[in-house]
Amino acid sequence: MLNFNIRGENIEVTQAIRDYVQKRVGKLQKYFDNNVDSIAHVNLKVHPDKTAKVEVTIPLPYLVLRAEETSPDMYASVDLVTDKLERQIRKYKTKVNRKSREKGYKAIDFAATDETVAAADNDQDDKLDVVRTKRVALKPMDNEEAILQMDMLGHDFFIYEDAETDAINIVYRRNDGRYGLIETDDNY
Repeated sequence: MLNFNIRGENIEVTQAIRDYVQKRVGKLQKYFDNNVDSIAHVNLKVHPDKTAKVEVTIPLPYLVLRAEETSPDMYASVDLVTDKLERQIRKYKTKVNRKSREKGYKAIDFAATDETVAAADNDQDDKLDVVRTKRVALKPMDNEEAILQMDMLGHDFFIYEDAETDAINIVYRRNDGRYGLIETDDNY
């Protein structure tokens, strides 16, 4: 079951908005296992220029779905972000299941988790204070799947467990637009 955590910034989240978000984002439930218990974190924000931004994050055990959209209408932003999440799910499931069939792995089913990826942002004043921490369960995958997930999240790096070596690796986007891979070594 998909639960909702809906927050509003510079807007009161009315029951009508809450119902619309739950109806539209709730349609994504058809792509998940029946026993999925996950929380859809929805952030609604109205900017001073009267544009509405909708951000949705749904953490799952093998994937974090995230999308955001800005438009002049709050309801249109909800529709656009839902469409974007649905495309991400279909793209991910198609690519992963195709790779699973090729390599003989079991197909991946979506399920819920409240774990997220480890990361920290540096303060703008060059302080080394950790201002945000995230945690994630590392899923065994190859570097192509890690790059796909990194791109879907819109991040510049992604940490994962290599399916062949069981080592923790990091893929990242280079300044030239290509990708880099950092492999860890247990010998240190």
